[in-house]
Amino acid sequence: MKKHSCALFCLTTLLSIACISWKIDFTKVPKSTSKTNTTANLLFERYIEDIYQTAHLNESNLDFTIFKKGVTGFFNLKNQKNLSNSASVLTIVNFNLPSNKKRMWIIDLVAKNLVLNTWVSHGQGSGKAKATRFSDKVESHASSLGFYLTDDVYDGKNGRSLRLDGLDPGFNTHARDRAIVIHGAEYVNPNIGNEGYLGRSFGCLAVSSDLLDQVINTLKQKTVIFVAGKSKKYKSKYLNENLAANYVAQNEELISLANL
Repeated sequence: MKKHSCALFCLTTLLSIACISWKIDFTKVPKSTSKTNTTANLLFERYIEDIYQTAHLNESNLDFTIFKKGVTGFFNLKNQKNLSNSASVLTIVNFNLPSNKKRMWIIDLVAKNLVLNTWVSHGQGSGKAKATRFSDKVESHASSLGFYLTDDVYDGKNGRSLRLDGLDPGFNTHARDRAIVIHGAEYVNPNIGNEGYLGRSFGCLAVSSDLLDQVINTLKQKTVIFVAGKSKKYKSKYLNENLAANYVAQNEELISLANL
């Protein structure tokens, strides 16, 4: 009897320890937090879709996934206080498209309006008709992927220009050293001649000279630019959707603007 009692006691003790361990593991992620994140993410998705539809971005050939990444970065930058509370302009450049397509979009997220959709050049070091190679190295003459903030306007060798600061280490943070800016160029226009693609820059985001003033006046002083392209290596801390979703969910003004 003593042996049976001892075995039963040991078995009961082991089961109790297992139950306690199971409970501890189960409560590592509280249910309330999970539900909150899910709700915020759903709200964020609806918010992005609302802007995408209202601004007719599909009709202008802006890829929804790339737009979502741009908006995600925009709100993560706002959350980190890198943008003013009144900042509303997001620029997206999609280098997945060839240069004979309009692949720059300037969007007002508050007004839910497409301000401008136009042509933009890529760097000589990135390819001819399409940008397929990207680099942040000095003298590479290539385009660089990632998030940028615009800064001040100056007159340089290409005339009126807008300085850019790259925000993704390893991908575009040498933008200042490389003098990667927005400037106008006569080779950026729909009349691209027999070659079938635009002229190329040394890595700058060159736009039509006719549109330069509109572009610079809209983008100057701390607006967000997201440059997308095919790269398995590209990554950014600004693409954290959970953080961006929580920021939007906690901002009643944004929710009311989206009628959610």
